[in-house]
Amino acid sequence: MNTTASTASAASAEYWEPLWVEGRRYRQLCEAEQRLMDQHLGPGHGRPALDIGCGAGTVARHLHHELGYRTTGVDCSPSAITLAATLDPRSGPGPVWRCLDITTADLAALPEAAFALITCRLVYRWMGNKPAFLDRVRKLLPPGGTFWVVTEITGRRTTTDPAIQGLGISPADAELLTEGWSVVRTADLDVLRCYALRP
Repeated sequence: MNTTASTASAASAEYWEPLWVEGRRYRQLCEAEQRLMDQHLGPGHGRPALDIGCGAGTVARHLHHELGYRTTGVDCSPSAITLAATLDPRSGPGPVWRCLDITTADLAALPEAAFALITCRLVYRWMGNKPAFLDRVRKLLPPGGTFWVVTEITGRRTTTDPAIQGLGISPADAELLTEGWSVVRTADLDVLRCYALRP
């Protein structure tokens, strides 16, 4: 077991960097999830999008190349950002990649002051201070924007392993996530729930 990862904050580079360095990879973006994104997010028409916790960049590349957003992917792990930058097979402009911790970084370091779309796939569960994180998202999301969150829901897996069950968010965390938005739409995908939230 990686002791550095086990003792560091789960939203920090100290936690994620060793996992990316050792070759850990995470759930891929499947066709069904892509269809849900396309349905709920629509075409980007060159508008700015921010993918928080982009990892290897799968979501950011889909937003940029398939949906037409002008996408920035951010992650606190330098190795994840390096991998994301090397995996884009397209010629021409691709997503912008930035290594930063969205929970602590100066938001002025982002290439845009506001984003028409902010995505957060399999990341919300790891945020220690969820209210503060959601406040930061709201500062970056103008009226008419969309916050797209994909997260596992506690209790959906058949396993009794508490470590696996703990990957989902609790009903209280789900309620916190959806508070204060004028529009809340959800779609379920096996153990995941996708949220389209609008100010």
